[in-house]
Amino acid sequence: MDLFESILLGIIQGLTEFLPVSSSGHLEIGKALLGDDSIPENSLIFTVVLHFATALSTLIIFRKDIITLFTAFLKFEWNEDTQFIIKIMISMLPAGFVGILFEAELEALFGSNILLVGVMLIVTALLLFMADRAKSTVKNVGFWDAFIIGVAQAIAMLPGISRSGATISTSVLLGNDKSKAARFSFLMVIPLIFGKIAKDIISGDLSYNVDNFSSLAAGFLSAFFAGLFACTLMIRLVKNSRLRYFSYYCCIVGIIAIITTL
Repeated sequence: MDLFESILLGIIQGLTEFLPVSSSGHLEIGKALLGDDSIPENSLIFTVVLHFATALSTLIIFRKDIITLFTAFLKFEWNEDTQFIIKIMISMLPAGFVGILFEAELEALFGSNILLVGVMLIVTALLLFMADRAKSTVKNVGFWDAFIIGVAQAIAMLPGISRSGATISTSVLLGNDKSKAARFSFLMVIPLIFGKIAKDIISGDLSYNVDNFSSLAAGFLSAFFAGLFACTLMIRLVKNSRLRYFSYYCCIVGIIAIITTL
């Protein structure tokens, strides 16, 4: 994988991480189109690096929220911010459970598995379409909501299922306000990504060939800056966004992906 391809995939990751169109699915399609012959493990390492970059961009965009939540947590008071932190923790449980018990199985699904990506993109499209038709979306995310949204996030570990699309759609279908659903979706993934990175560093799972450092660095930087742009843009648009347009897009890309495998 050369520098141009790494930068292109980084931009794809940065833009699609915050739009409900499946960043992992687009990365797998992009790698297939660029002729990436990496084995699943190496492909996953590059994917994890790009996810780390977009997590860092999320951290910067929501730095005020995170500082407020952290400050509230240190006060040891049962207030709205503390409850929000507990909800984030609850939402982490399903994905953490699946990630620990089925890590090897999940890794094997990555590596240009275009048929699976196509099918899962269509599933994402259906979720977005149903969420767009939701009538009552005015309440705050509750504790039980947080767990169900966490289950959606766990399912979104499959390539082709949009994490933001699955979590936002699930939250909206539960009757939660769209802007609050988006905020919760963007914040809930940060601990999981940084936790996964820390685990991989400690275990040595992120070992790489030094010759690939420039490609990984280029992908990281392009994903980071594209993520800053996309996250800022999505925050502005989410209140008035029409999820069905993303649904149409995912459906079209999914069908094309499936056709290419026939």
